[in-house]
Amino acid sequence: MNSPITPQIGRPRAASRLHRLVALGAAGAALVGLVACSDDSDAESTTTAATATSEAGTATPADCAKDVATVTDGKLTIATGNPAFAPWVIDDKPETGQGFEAAVAYAVAEQLGYTKEQVTWVRTGFDEVIAPGPKSFDFNLQQYSITAERAKVVSFSNPYYITNQALVTFADSKFASVTKLSELKDAKLGAAVGTTSLDFIQNVIKPTAGAQAFDDNTAAKTALESKQIDGLLVDLPTSGAIAYGELTNGAVVGQFVRQGDERGDELGMLFTKDNPLVACVNLALEVLKSSGQLDQIETEWLKGSNGIAVIARD
Repeated sequence: MNSPITPQIGRPRAASRLHRLVALGAAGAALVGLVACSDDSDAESTTTAATATSEAGTATPADCAKDVATVTDGKLTIATGNPAFAPWVIDDKPETGQGFEAAVAYAVAEQLGYTKEQVTWVRTGFDEVIAPGPKSFDFNLQQYSITAERAKVVSFSNPYYITNQALVTFADSKFASVTKLSELKDAKLGAAVGTTSLDFIQNVIKPTAGAQAFDDNTAAKTALESKQIDGLLVDLPTSGAIAYGELTNGAVVGQFVRQGDERGDELGMLFTKDNPLVACVNLALEVLKSSGQLDQIETEWLKGSNGIAVIARD
């Protein structure tokens, strides 16, 4: 996914409306089991790159984190997009804890022993973060798909969410009613540069015109509105927010689900390479998963009525 994988599409009009819009974008049976396409075909290497092994044994996440240095002593610095968009962050205000990634960030921070007041937010561009070297944050939630290629220069937590790719167009487009991948061969499709969405167009859909790359989702959406492209590929949660919240007469054509040994588009928190905090965050995520809190956060912000069709492979 996506987007950069960040859904840079414009601010929602209201949180209550967003819930209705995003419901469509996050539909499908148990999205944690759904799939989009990673940009690495080697499932084994991607899993290895994504997984951090903790030596903490039975230690709590807070025990693990107490001796790990952070960017600012006594604070946990978390990064998100500039701006950050729904459903990941509501109204571009991560400090409120509203939105899926904002809520996950605070839940992890609490497990690590940090109060809400001890959390500091910073903003980053997408591409600048996927580079070696020191970071201005302790970890970043910006819909970064875990890939072996990226993991050569940064580290990831275990996945906190797995999603599909989805196709957005206009309701009156000749491509709005497609039901199988082969019907997209003549479509001009675009996505943000450096994203798994763009990779999916290039490597799976393979339209005759190739994949159109844009600086970010905002530019891609503008291209769709001006008819430069026929469709825009983004992650599934973002698709509903774009189609039904940002476009006039927009539509989510459908989602692409896993086949064979394809992996889901696994989103992980991003760290400096070999940051010891990764192990502690993985412990925190395990606690949140086993307690059901991560599922509760997902249900609140990402799940809704099941109404997104599947575009079949053929």
